[in-house]
Amino acid sequence: MKMLLCFTIIPLAASFLIALLGKKIKNFSGVVVNLVSLSLLSFSLYLVVLASAQKLIICKIGGWMPPLGICLVVDGLAVFMLVTVNLVSFLVMVYALSYMSRYTDKWKFDALFMLMLAGMNGVIVSGDLFNLYVFLEVASIAGYGLVAFGVEAEDLEASFKYAIMGSLASIFILLGIALLYSFTSTLNIAGISLVLSGEPRGQLVAFVSVLFLAGFGLKAALVPFHAWLADAHSSAPAPISAALSGVFIKTLGIYALVRVFFNMLGITANLLFILIVLGVLSMVVGAFLAIAQHDIKRMFAYSSVSQIGYIVFAFGIGTPLAILGGLLHLFNHAVFKSLLFLNAGAIEYSTGTRDLKRLGGLGRRLTVTGGTGFLGAMSISGIPPLAGFWSKLIIIIAAVQAGYFGSALIAVLISIVTLAYYLKFQATAFLGKLERTWEGIKEVPLTMQLSMIILACICVAGGLLLIPAFKPFIQDAVGVLAAGDGYRDAVFSALK
Repeated sequence: MKMLLCFTIIPLAASFLIALLGKKIKNFSGVVVNLVSLSLLSFSLYLVVLASAQKLIICKIGGWMPPLGICLVVDGLAVFMLVTVNLVSFLVMVYALSYMSRYTDKWKFDALFMLMLAGMNGVIVSGDLFNLYVFLEVASIAGYGLVAFGVEAEDLEASFKYAIMGSLASIFILLGIALLYSFTSTLNIAGISLVLSGEPRGQLVAFVSVLFLAGFGLKAALVPFHAWLADAHSSAPAPISAALSGVFIKTLGIYALVRVFFNMLGITANLLFILIVLGVLSMVVGAFLAIAQHDIKRMFAYSSVSQIGYIVFAFGIGTPLAILGGLLHLFNHAVFKSLLFLNAGAIEYSTGTRDLKRLGGLGRRLTVTGGTGFLGAMSISGIPPLAGFWSKLIIIIAAVQAGYFGSALIAVLISIVTLAYYLKFQATAFLGKLERTWEGIKEVPLTMQLSMIILACICVAGGLLLIPAFKPFIQDAVGVLAAGDGYRDAVFSALK
């Protein structure tokens, strides 16, 4: 139980130590962040086994029982997210060892990243709404600083825009929490679910649902709440772009959204319909915005909007098969989109540009970057037998089974559009004649290559998550969402 505290205390302590000693001791911050992220990944993998046996793990802070005390809760869904977040974070930190050496005061980057990681882990393990909000703000504020880390005019503008939109989202979420507390007299997620189960769903719950949908929708960059995403992701250093797109928007947006609605407020037919509409809209708008881009990172950012649409669409269908597809695509997208942003960073590291119009033939010099980028691009496009194919296939089958034939067709067509702009990226950047300007470039350092290779291997083998051996990892997460208010019963049973 005490292990759950490690997911927030260790990165917070690391951030504090780096702030104290990072400037004085050379390479101190790089060693600390990699050790911390590796240890958190190890803890999260151990929790897969532990949570599979116990189903639910609760840590009562100070021994106090809710509603007076704060409790941390880890179930199948939380374990799934912890593994996803800490896996990507560790590989991003390995990549950043070389990539961030070009920046001054790298220790400040490492301290902020540890804060962001503590916030994301805190959101996942929080058993009450207010602490979920607190950790959400910790991660968000660290994210604003990391987007502006390059301190160029473009970076500062993107960070300011992101901060304004993020603050607006936070206001919506905090207002929703305050209204729920005034009605239920508790902040515990299971406790709120228990109170609401004995009351008719009135206008207050409907209004709070709208506030949460807008707030978490902004954090997830769903259309029409996506305006901040392209600027933030394109301006941030490549490791932060990878973390933002790979796990940040999924933790603060998608995870919080489904936890609140599926396990606390309860799912209604109207809400599922809204999720389907937002999902399909995000799929279409994101794809067509991406195909028009020549800046690699902006293309990938809009692609994230489109792929988040697939995930939300799957949750909107609401069947166990659709939830399985949504969670699998969430994990796959965390992997292949992180890989693609790291590819973009490698290209910029070697050439100094992200403009596709200026690139060409890089595959002859950047063989690892080109090869791993190809696997990531084909996986996100749904090409068999790569990981993205299986998650998209499950989502489309679930949509057909549920009778959403038109939406299933749109999902297939958007996957073809996705393939089109990723082929454009591959052909323009890596194929064709090598420009004279780039004849002297070399492959990126080994640590950057290592992260890209590991992520590419997961893109190839990701479909294995569907075999019975990995059932505790993904099927338990599906069970948590499919059970709905069963989360409430499990928590109270564990607390007795």
